[in-house]
Amino acid sequence: MNSTQPNNARTDRTDGTGRTGRTGRIRSLVRLVLANRVSAAYLTLVGGAMAVAAVQPLVWSGPDASLIWVWPALFTFPAFGFVAWLGEAGWGGEAPAWFLVGGIVLSALVQSLALGAAWRTLRGRRDNRSHLTTAN
Repeated sequence: MNSTQPNNARTDRTDGTGRTGRTGRIRSLVRLVLANRVSAAYLTLVGGAMAVAAVQPLVWSGPDASLIWVWPALFTFPAFGFVAWLGEAGWGGEAPAWFLVGGIVLSALVQSLALGAAWRTLRGRRDNRSHLTTAN
């Protein structure tokens, strides 16, 4: 590294000589979950659906007002299926609201991690392909 780079670029090493370990792993995990386009768009979609579902009973009170919570659950479905199964097993179909809302949030974060990892993998393959030449 040359001396014209900022200090954080010089200390952010993965070869064991800089900041590695738990903080580096946590930072990498947070980047996968939150700091990429695909994960941010997905979390915005789920968060928007949850905000609409939370505000909707204040605006409209019909017999089917609680059905609005189907949308956030559907947006997080593959992971939320496990949460719904746990709620069924633990409370016999009468799981408390905190469990279901927390399950939606946790499911969204798990799926955001998977989307971030897939996005990083696809971008890494695309970046590696750009360095290939006909001689390779």
